[in-house]
Amino acid sequence: MLRCREISEKEKWEDFLLNCRERTFLQSWNWGDFQKKMGNEVLRLGLFEEDDLRAVALVSKIKARRGKFYLIQHGPAIAEGSDTKKLLSFFLEELKKMGDREGFDFIRMNPLLMRTDESKKILEQLGLKESPMHANAYESTWKLDITPSEDNLLADMRKTTRYLIRQCLKNKDITIERRDDAEAALEYQKLNEEVAGRQGFVPFSGEYVKNEFESFIKDGQALFLFGKHRGETAAAALVVYWSGIGFYHQAASRSKYQKFSVPYLLQWEAIKEAKKRGCSLYDFWGYVNPKENPGHPWAGPTLFKMGFGGRAHEYAKTRDYPLSWKYWLVNAFERLRKIKRGL
Repeated sequence: MLRCREISEKEKWEDFLLNCRERTFLQSWNWGDFQKKMGNEVLRLGLFEEDDLRAVALVSKIKARRGKFYLIQHGPAIAEGSDTKKLLSFFLEELKKMGDREGFDFIRMNPLLMRTDESKKILEQLGLKESPMHANAYESTWKLDITPSEDNLLADMRKTTRYLIRQCLKNKDITIERRDDAEAALEYQKLNEEVAGRQGFVPFSGEYVKNEFESFIKDGQALFLFGKHRGETAAAALVVYWSGIGFYHQAASRSKYQKFSVPYLLQWEAIKEAKKRGCSLYDFWGYVNPKENPGHPWAGPTLFKMGFGGRAHEYAKTRDYPLSWKYWLVNAFERLRKIKRGL
C-alpha cells in the first residue's frame, strides 16, 4: 500500500537521493531552502510502500500572476527498480486532491526519465501534457565522467579545447580565483547583468543568484570561480558540488577578453575542483544538438561544452497536468513567448 507524507529529516532525504542514479540538486534539500528564500512555500514529499521510501518530490508552490501551480523540477526522484507508472500515478492523485483544496491551476514536472518511447507513453497515459516551456531546468544535458586521471581527461578533449587550456596556463596575465564569500555573488551579478545587457536577454536576478549561493554554501556545496586577465574579471561561473556531482549552473564572460579563451581554463579548473571534492561526474547543465538546432541560443555554448569530452543525456520533456480552465490561458501565453524567444 502506497502512502504519501512529508519528510522532515534532511539526512534521510539526501541519503535517498544519493542512491538515485539520475539526480540533480534541483531536488536537494538545500534547493528547497532556496525556494523558501525566493518566497515560495515548499513541500518535501516522500512516497512510501509500507515503510520503504520509493520516491521523493520537492514541490514548490508557485503563485505567479499568470496562475498558481505546483512545480517539481527534475522530479519526482524514483528509486531504482520501482514501478515508475504506479508511483507517478499515485503522486499525481495526491497533488490533484491538494490542488482542489488550494485552488491551484496546474502541475508542472519533469522527472529525470530517459527520453524513450516507453517513458513518453507512461506520461501520456497519466494525462500529462507536453509543456510549452521547460520547468526552469534542463531537459537535455552534457555530462562528463571525471573518474579518469587529469592527463586522460585532457587527452579525451577536443584538440582545440586542450590547446586553448594550455595556452591559458602559459599566460601569466590569466589567473583563476576561487571564492566562497558573500561579496562574490555581487561581483558575479555585476558581470552577469553587463553580459545580459550586451546580448539582450533577461538574466537571473541578483536576489536569485545570492539566494542560490547562500543556500548551498552553508554546506560547502557552492563555489564561484573568476577567470581574470591582469586582475579584471574576464569570465565567472557558479558551480554547485552536490551528491558526488559538479554542476556548472551559472556562467558569464566579457567579450573584450574573448581572444584569451579564459572560459576554457575556468571550466577546466571547475572540473579539477570537482575531482578534488570526490565527485565522479561533471554536469555541464543544458544541451541542444548543435547540428539539429544551429540557431538555438544554446547551440554555441553546447559546442563549447562538448569540447571537454562527455556525452549527451536526454530526458523526457517537461509535462503539465491541468487542474483548472486557467491552465489553457497560461499554455497559450507561454507558447507565444516561446515563439518570440526563438526557442
